[in-house]
Amino acid sequence: MDHKTSLTDKPARKVLFLCYGNACRSIIAEALARHFWNSGLEARSAGLAPLGYLPALTLEVLNEAGIPTDGLYSKGLSDVRLDDIDYMVNLTQFKVRELIPSSFSGKLISHFVRDPFGLEIEVYRQVREGLESFVREKLPVIIAAEGE
Repeated sequence: MDHKTSLTDKPARKVLFLCYGNACRSIIAEALARHFWNSGLEARSAGLAPLGYLPALTLEVLNEAGIPTDGLYSKGLSDVRLDDIDYMVNLTQFKVRELIPSSFSGKLISHFVRDPFGLEIEVYRQVREGLESFVREKLPVIIAAEGE
């Protein structure tokens, strides 16, 4: 079923997905969140050391799944607004608290996802599928629990 879901009737929650290069994991998560959560969630992404471009396989696996890629680009933490972010999802294995600018006052969530950069397309597909499960099933539970 291809329908959009709304997290709550409250204003959209703002989530930033963080990975190392902002070229694979966090970009895929941002695209999935935008696609599946519509107005219930505003998604952004950034990288600790942005690659500066999106690998063809990142775009290919999103296109395969019918996920729009318009407006996606690789960027760093200094390139995005952080002061209004409710949740930052760290997709890396790194401890990032010390690397996050003080303008971020939301909740940091760690959810490690393997980096597919430089690997075969099947790894990108596995990452997309894992992130879709997280974005559609686990993240709403985390956000709902925070709102209680």
